Amino acid sequence: MKDQAASSSGPEAGAAQRLSTREAAERLGVKPETLYAYVSRGQLSSTRAPGGRGSTYDAAEIDALARRTNRKPPSPATGDPVFRTGITLIENDRYYFRGVDATELARHYGCEEVAEWLWTGELRPGIRFTAPAEALAAARRAVDALPAHSGSTDRLRVAVVAAATTDPLRFDLSRESVLAAARGLVPTLVAALPVVPGGQQDAGATGGPPSGTGGLARQLWPKLTALPVDETALSVLDTALALLIDHDLAASTLAARVAASAHAHPYAVVSAGLGVLEGPLHGAASGLAHRMLIEVLERGSAAPVIADHLRTGRRVPGLGHRLYTSEDPRARALFAQLDRVPRAAAALAAARDVVATTARHTPLHANVDLALAVLSVSCSMPAEAGETVFAVSRTAGWIAHALEEYGERPLRIRPSGQYNGPRPPQPLPVAVTDGPPRDRRW
Repeated sequence: MKDQAASSSGPEAGAAQRLSTREAAERLGVKPETLYAYVSRGQLSSTRAPGGRGSTYDAAEIDALARRTNRKPPSPATGDPVFRTGITLIENDRYYFRGVDATELARHYGCEEVAEWLWTGELRPGIRFTAPAEALAAARRAVDALPAHSGSTDRLRVAVVAAATTDPLRFDLSRESVLAAARGLVPTLVAALPVVPGGQQDAGATGGPPSGTGGLARQLWPKLTALPVDETALSVLDTALALLIDHDLAASTLAARVAASAHAHPYAVVSAGLGVLEGPLHGAASGLAHRMLIEVLERGSAAPVIADHLRTGRRVPGLGHRLYTSEDPRARALFAQLDRVPRAAAALAAARDVVATTARHTPLHANVDLALAVLSVSCSMPAEAGETVFAVSRTAGWIAHALEEYGERPLRIRPSGQYNGPRPPQPLPVAVTDGPPRDRRW
C-alpha cells in the first residue's frame, strides 16, 4: 500500500451528479429535442453549465423521469454500440474505477491491488501475483525463440499464447477459474520479457515474490532499463501501471470484449487486446512522444520541433484527448510524481515546453503518452517502453471486461454490415489468365 487510503473518492464525492445534454438524452433514450420539451413543460429542470457551454441536468431527476415514463436507453442495434459497464466511468475530465477516483486509487495502491479491486470489488492491500512455473517456462522459451529485433508487444503476444498452452483448464469460464488465470498471466508476461542488456535482474523478475516493495513495477524495471532501481522513479512506474489498467471502451478493450462475447478463454481475450494495442494511435503513441522529447532535448527547444510537425502536417504526439477538455488526469498524476524525480527534470521541462509552444497555435493539453515519454526518456528506457507499460497494465483491464462480458448474453456483440456493393444477381467474374478461359469442371 503506497499511502493511507482516503475514505472517499474526493471532495466532490457527495455532490449531486450532473449530466450533459447528450448524457441525459442517452439515459432517457430520447433525442435532445425531446429533452428540451421536457424542460419546457416543467417535467425537468436544467442549469446552464459554467462558461455558457450548454445545460446540465441532475442525474437523480433524470432517473426519476425515466421511471415515471418507463423510458429505457435505446438498444445498441438502434444506434452506436453502447455497453453497460460497471468498471470505468469518465466524466467531467476525471475518471473512476468502480466509482472511486482512479488517480486517488493509484496514489494509494499499486497495480496488483487496483487490478484486484477492478476484478472483484475487494481491496486487498499487499496482494502480489505469482507466475506459475510451467507457464513461465513455456513463455520464456517462446520469447527466446523470437528474432532479436522483435518488439516488446511481439514478445508479449507470443508469451500469452505459450502460457495458454500450459493451462488445460483455460476454457473454464467460471469466475474463480478466470481470476486464477489472470493472477498468473500478468506476472508471467512481465517475467517472460528479457532483461535489458547491462541491466540487473531483481529477485522478483523470475516471476516469484519481488524483493522489497513495488510488486510488478519492480519486476518490470530491469526489462525496461539498465539503470539501477531508482525508488522515486519506480514509484512513478508503479503509478503508471495502476492508472493505465482501464479507460472505458478503448479500441483494444472493445476487441477484448468481442472475444469474450464469443466465450473465448481469457488468454485469447488478452491476445485480441494486444493485437489492437500495437497500433500507432493507441498503445504505441507514447513511442512517438518519446522520440519527440529526445529531439527537443537535442535541439534545445520545442519550437523548431513543433514547427517541423506543423510544416509536414503531422499532429504533435502526446497532446490532446477526445475524452478530456483539459489535461488528461493520468498525465496530471504522473507529472506530479515526476516533479519529485531529479533525473526527470530535463525531460519534464521539455514536455512543458512542448505544451506551451503548441498552445500558441491550438489549446491542446498533455495526455498520458507525454507523461510516459518523460518517464522513459529520463530513465534511459527505449522508445517502446511506454507501450510495454501500457500492454502489461491493460491486460488486467481486459480481464475485468472479460469477467463482465462472460455474464452477458453470448455473441451479443454482432453488428450488421450495411452492404453497399453491386446488387445481385451478378454474372460470374471473368478469370484473369495468360491463356484462353477454360471450363474447370472435370
